[in-house]
Amino acid sequence: MAKYIFSGHDTFHCRHFWLKKGYDFVKADEKFNSDTAVVDLGVGKNMVNSIRFWLKSFYIVEENYQKTTELADYIFSKNGTDPYLEDIGTLWLLHYHLVTKEIASIYSLVFNQFRKERIEFTKEHLFHFLKRVCKQENFTVSPNSLKRDIGVFIRNYLLPKSSSQNVEDDFSGLLIELGLLKEIDKVETGGSNWYKIEATERADLPIEILLFSILDNPNWQSSMSFISLLNDKNSIGVVYALTANGLMSKIEELTNRYSFLVYKEDAGVRELQFKEKPDKWEILQSYYQTLVS
Repeated sequence: MAKYIFSGHDTFHCRHFWLKKGYDFVKADEKFNSDTAVVDLGVGKNMVNSIRFWLKSFYIVEENYQKTTELADYIFSKNGTDPYLEDIGTLWLLHYHLVTKEIASIYSLVFNQFRKERIEFTKEHLFHFLKRVCKQENFTVSPNSLKRDIGVFIRNYLLPKSSSQNVEDDFSGLLIELGLLKEIDKVETGGSNWYKIEATERADLPIEILLFSILDNPNWQSSMSFISLLNDKNSIGVVYALTANGLMSKIEELTNRYSFLVYKEDAGVRELQFKEKPDKWEILQSYYQTLVS
């Protein structure tokens, strides 16, 4: 039986500065269940729980919430590469970990499975998909938990069409700049809002972030087929919603940049081959160095 998590955020999507705030809190050896956590973090009690949840979901803290990860230190430390999340590449990196670590289950399920069933959808479509997956795995979850999770998922990614009275809250979703989720107009709505996660060429996705993701995948091999890079679970094509042309374009950029990469197409078999396996952190560092140079 699969173990899914559809709660823990207390219906709050991840605000832009929460990960940095939570990172500093853990580094100061503070505890989320302490009486002073509300004051130290400067948020309400429910938001304390939500920050704790998102720190784990984005792979900022280890399992026990007492130790930060190598990724977190790389981004958020005193000499971190992008502690205030000002660069789009960092947001793509966080999205990658949110999907592939599978702590908050909806993100992996949407990008790895649901999108293969339908690109355009309503909240009801996504609800019935999640309900079906849970039933298949004999996993018990309340309908309200699924509905709340869907609402939080959408607020994390969706740029609102128009703002409400609380403009700051409307535009505070951490990943809205990625443009992965869009609201669309459909005639046959029946009163429901429709959304789309459409595959594109992702011009704003840095190739260094893409290469880091390939190297970070536990199924990495020195020779990887184009189809597996495009369609396998947690592959770059799936996680970043790339078109086949978009993936091909990124591979061409990679092979032009890095001499250890070769792309071969022989007898209908297309493969990206590594002459050696570079250090993924060095690849990532090369990206952030270009930002300050």
